[in-house]
Amino acid sequence: ITYILSIIFSFIFGLKFSFFTGYLNDEDTCTRNDGWLRTGDLAYFDSDGCLYIVGRLKDTIKYKGFQIAPADLEAVLVQHPEIVDVAVTSAEDEEAGEIPVAFVVRRSGSRLTCVQVMEYVAKQVSPYKKVRKVIFVEAIPKSAAGKVLRRLLKDSLRIDAAASRSDHTKPSSRL
Repeated sequence: ITYILSIIFSFIFGLKFSFFTGYLNDEDTCTRNDGWLRTGDLAYFDSDGCLYIVGRLKDTIKYKGFQIAPADLEAVLVQHPEIVDVAVTSAEDEEAGEIPVAFVVRRSGSRLTCVQVMEYVAKQVSPYKKVRKVIFVEAIPKSAAGKVLRRLLKDSLRIDAAASRSDHTKPSSRL
């Protein structure tokens, strides 16, 4: 089994010299001292030995020293009968570093509240993984290939934070 794991490890991480020498003018960005290429993929093995790639390290939320994969929270949220689509990203937080923020598209006619969404998640995940903020949107921004454009979500959080610091009387805008 050690041999099989090393083959899988080689597949995900790959030895640097075997197929990739680094980025132009920045060869050390993705390599470690032992010569392995860090792909940035988050993966785990289940009890049957199957490998699952669940997200990207760059997308990981760092909450009080814990790492949270947005895909884990999204998998919980999409199971809610009143949620049509969802994307989770992080917002900066002075105390925690980052907090999980869920952008949620509700089913038409739904009266689902932010508190209900947070309680739904809290019942199903570890305390550190709880969603700390919910923002309802009309649609989740996606690329032509269907990939969630998390950068736009994070940018909207920064814009709203800046607007709320400069003028507390205006309502914040959402995507």
